[in-house]
Amino acid sequence: MKRDIILAGVGGQGILTIATIIGYAAVERGLSLKQAEVHGMSQRGGDVQSHLRISDAPIYSDLIPEGRADLILGIEPMETLRYTTYLAPDGWLITNRKPFVNITDYPDYETVWKEIEDLPRSILVDGEKLAREVATARSMNMVILGAGSPFLDIPAEDLEGAITAIFSRKGDAVVEQNIAAFRSGRAFAEESNLATE
Repeated sequence: MKRDIILAGVGGQGILTIATIIGYAAVERGLSLKQAEVHGMSQRGGDVQSHLRISDAPIYSDLIPEGRADLILGIEPMETLRYTTYLAPDGWLITNRKPFVNITDYPDYETVWKEIEDLPRSILVDGEKLAREVATARSMNMVILGAGSPFLDIPAEDLEGAITAIFSRKGDAVVEQNIAAFRSGRAFAEESNLATE
């Protein structure tokens, strides 16, 4: 088993929480894990990306070579597009649909969405809408994690266990909201994937 995953978004959207949950679940399964992060300008709204490498064999580098990512998981669509050169030919790109407009010359939304939809294996998720339907808009990152989860090769129950471990200090209601958001995203991806296969 080996998965190379790039997470992309902007500061404050919960990218590092997603990385923590995936990493926790991987380590609990006894898998090897390497992670590298870049925090754009170390502030809310700056770009954030993380390389996650998970394997049942030793991993010698924490950076993913171009053309080798099995999954690019994004919370901001334009930021996600920045990393398409890393995507493997059979890799998936899954991203939140709603832009986080923090620059004056943000590209036309339709153009960004079309570039994503033109990729051979991509899923655009209205993460905020799905999060609001089952929990709260703050759980949008868990919707995106759920949407990426069928492509991680880590059982959903292990990821839910990691969500419980990470959020338990905030109380049962927060854990339940985040698990509901995760399940909503997973269901959306499974339905979308079936439709595109």
